[in-house]
Amino acid sequence: MSFGRHETFPLRYSWLTKAYQEVVTDSAVFDADDATVRLGVGKNMVNAIRYWAQATQIIEKTETGYQPTKLGDFIFDENDGVDPYLEDEATIWLLHWHMASNPEQATCAYWMFNRYHKPEFTSEQALDSLMDFVKQNSNTKPSKNTLRNDVAVALRMYSDARPKAKQFSDEFLDTPFASIKLLSLLPDHKTFKVQVGDHGHLPIEVVAYAIASLFNATGKQELAIEDLMYGNNDYPAPGAVFCLTESDFLYTLEKLEQRQDIPFKFQETAGVRVLYKISKSQLEPMSYLQHYYEQSNFLEAVA
Repeated sequence: MSFGRHETFPLRYSWLTKAYQEVVTDSAVFDADDATVRLGVGKNMVNAIRYWAQATQIIEKTETGYQPTKLGDFIFDENDGVDPYLEDEATIWLLHWHMASNPEQATCAYWMFNRYHKPEFTSEQALDSLMDFVKQNSNTKPSKNTLRNDVAVALRMYSDARPKAKQFSDEFLDTPFASIKLLSLLPDHKTFKVQVGDHGHLPIEVVAYAIASLFNATGKQELAIEDLMYGNNDYPAPGAVFCLTESDFLYTLEKLEQRQDIPFKFQETAGVRVLYKISKSQLEPMSYLQHYYEQSNFLEAVA
């Protein structure tokens, strides 16, 4: 598990692009003496940029520093990247999936979207639940204040709330995850509500990518719909991560089943609903994303 590595700075739009570009140029940039100059931020923000780039899985640590991942190249490559400046909301959903399915480096996000299934809650209720989760699943003992900061940053990043404290005056104005509107702050200014439902701006190709990644990671030919929806197993749950209702998730699976390029088959036998992988070979999740971005660029060009 990992907590407190963001230095209380939420992710900002420009940071992932900046992290990728600098790592391509110099794998040891984050440890360089002039890292603050090259990244144009303070020392603590350098650490935060490195953390968020790892949490969203666009860079990974090596023996000599850091290198871009396949995902990082796919999104941010200077010549072939599909969305290097995060202009397409599909990319935000994709990065959200990669962070919420990354328990080792983004434990709070993983817990919030895969294990904490409350439709409404206060920050204190969330903190208490996260503390219980850590106690039951890890030998690490982060301080209550560290966990409180993690909850606060997550809630600010994903909601329309804005803190009153002066020190947070501009840190939450430029966070990409707020655009997908998964959390909202109710009028009492204490309670957060999970926006569960049909997210019309969530491309089914991103859902297909998430499911295909799980098939590859687990090595299974079938995955229980209940696990995909609620995360009852050890792996993350696309239904929960994307904040879909069960009916919306099933409808999405039915649409995926109709796609010839996506080898999924949805069946219900004796009351047990299962998603099968028709192909016996390893899936290529990136191909579904490539199809989406090619179509998106085509429609944009036509318009």
